[in-house]
Amino acid sequence: MNQTHNKKDVIIVGTGIAGSLIAKLLSDHVFDMTKGKMIHRADAGKSDNIKEISILMYEAGLEAGIELDSVSSMTTYNEYIRTFYREEAKVPNSPYPKLKQAPSPNVLDMEHIVQPFPDKKGYLVQFGPMPFASDAIRVGGGTTLHWLGTTPRMLPNDFKLTEKYGITIPQPNTDKPSPVNWPIDYEELRPYYEMAEFEIGVSGDVSRQEYPISENMEEYYGDYVFPMEEIPQSYMDHKIIDGLKGTSVKLSSGEIPLIMVPSPQGRNSIPNPKYGKTKIIKAEPKESGYKLILDSSEKEEYKALGSVWNPYMGERCEGNASCVPICPVQAKYNALKTLKKALYKVNDNENLKRNPYMQIQAQSVVYRLSVEQNDKDKISKVHLRRYTSKEKTDFVEESIDTSEAIVILAANAFENPKILLNSKYTVEDVVKTVANSSDQVGRNLMDHMVMLTWGLFPEPVYPYRGPGSTTNISSFRDGDFRSQFSAWISPLDNWGWGWPAFSPGSDVGYFISEKLFGAELREALTNRLSKQVLFHFEIEQLPNPNNRVTINDQYLDVLGIPRPVIHYELTEYEMKAMEQAKHASDQMFKRLNIEDFTSYTAADKNSVIYNGVRYSYNGAGHIVGTHRMGTTAEDSVTNSYCKAWDHPNLYIVGAGNMTTLGTSNPTLTLSAFTIRSVESILADLETQLKK
Repeated sequence: MNQTHNKKDVIIVGTGIAGSLIAKLLSDHVFDMTKGKMIHRADAGKSDNIKEISILMYEAGLEAGIELDSVSSMTTYNEYIRTFYREEAKVPNSPYPKLKQAPSPNVLDMEHIVQPFPDKKGYLVQFGPMPFASDAIRVGGGTTLHWLGTTPRMLPNDFKLTEKYGITIPQPNTDKPSPVNWPIDYEELRPYYEMAEFEIGVSGDVSRQEYPISENMEEYYGDYVFPMEEIPQSYMDHKIIDGLKGTSVKLSSGEIPLIMVPSPQGRNSIPNPKYGKTKIIKAEPKESGYKLILDSSEKEEYKALGSVWNPYMGERCEGNASCVPICPVQAKYNALKTLKKALYKVNDNENLKRNPYMQIQAQSVVYRLSVEQNDKDKISKVHLRRYTSKEKTDFVEESIDTSEAIVILAANAFENPKILLNSKYTVEDVVKTVANSSDQVGRNLMDHMVMLTWGLFPEPVYPYRGPGSTTNISSFRDGDFRSQFSAWISPLDNWGWGWPAFSPGSDVGYFISEKLFGAELREALTNRLSKQVLFHFEIEQLPNPNNRVTINDQYLDVLGIPRPVIHYELTEYEMKAMEQAKHASDQMFKRLNIEDFTSYTAADKNSVIYNGVRYSYNGAGHIVGTHRMGTTAEDSVTNSYCKAWDHPNLYIVGAGNMTTLGTSNPTLTLSAFTIRSVESILADLETQLKK
């Protein structure tokens, strides 16, 4: 084993959006040894009496994925694009390296589960009874490389489902009810949403947002505009809006008016003149700790941030419909943009210079933490296996001393709990698991169940023009019905029937089977493809302690590291929402004169029967909940700043912290509370650097 003695102030595991945000914000600050405080480097001037923060990041993916100089990053990304073009099944992970040493879950690996035997085809070992239907990717920048880029905020009631709707969940291994309220509320998180929207670069129009909440938009957003103007809604969206405007649907809970809203998005548009100057996120010292603010004292106007290799490429969305799995020009945000800001800083000559205090070590799979019981249960070592190449499975065993460092697990909601569950230590002959005194590590795995409905519009609406989605139906995001069944959001998808029916390939096959060729085939395809519409019901899943990630030494990857073992089920709360969503879809299709082609069959690998009717669902890629934050160590893994209750130098950050899922894509919310966590990390760094 190689042991690294080169001490670092901070160790970060993962280069996705959580790890990259923390690395960027920490590297923007330095320690003023005279004041004994952390200050933003813009306020440090040329002082010699400062100490830089030394940061080491570990990335499981290939070295090429985190080489962010212009030539290397362009070469790697273009190879991703070429791979995407060559792949027959253009699923979310299709452009990216398929690594034996750092495998990723893939939707193509999902199979029917025949209990008691697990589905072991892919990286996940799925015991069910239902398959977990989402994937993630282990690559530089993480899953933001293939996210859609939609950035709605959570709604106020999403943070207080117990208080508002009486919803509770059972505690592990008992029937005792446990509340599901977050330890923070919307108002507390709102300024950090603004910081996240600045860092991501969100396009949208606050004045056109409308949600089924008691707060008006001025109360919800305050005196605020998004950094960039709204991405134009598609022609298809306008035709659907025109047909549904002013109408409602009837559910078991009553009539619900239909509200169609242009979606805020993390992709580049025209900078909003009202947003004003560009901003910096900086820490201000308080009596106890630090408070981050969005400072607007910079001189330059806000600019859209283009691609990693060329800031003038991707300054505007070009309307490619391949946002999932890859934006060809990087107009869509990905975490490599933030990571590059950590790796390169502006010097006195206004040029970018490589930050010598920031190091990323790729091809390094962290799999275990060690604990020093004689020092307040601090994390004393991080253990990893470093593989040498994509082709070979041999590796070097390494560890790094972290007894004087802050350790931050910032991987996805499969990998963070997997590392923790594989980290055992013994106290007085009792075997313990790192950060798991609550028995909540790995539990409460959640995703949005995506129920799709599809049909033919009575006239051409021309899908595939613009981003994957530009409008959502927000009517079902909140309401008293949440005491009976799940809330949902309904994006209008711009991908024809590609997702549910593998269009256009399936259309070609069908018409050829009907003996259409030449001009007749082209005419038939033109008629069908131009009229295809896809409605998308993204259904909230409640936390459930039985839905969980575990590990088992029977199931190891090629490096000898445990694979995630998944136990997953749906409850009546979610299945009733599928029933209600299909009722809503039927009414909207009828009103729009859409010919319904929706079909759910027993051949679908992820279907359920509820009240005698079959419904099929897909995963949204919104993998959350496996190291939940809370108010006490008895029922959560971390506090509201993502700091582990059980270990003074450990933070666990990412979508796994989410207490509930709500109806918004989780990336913006996890970015907001990740940014907030930096306040606590800076305070701990101050204590550490004063020693």
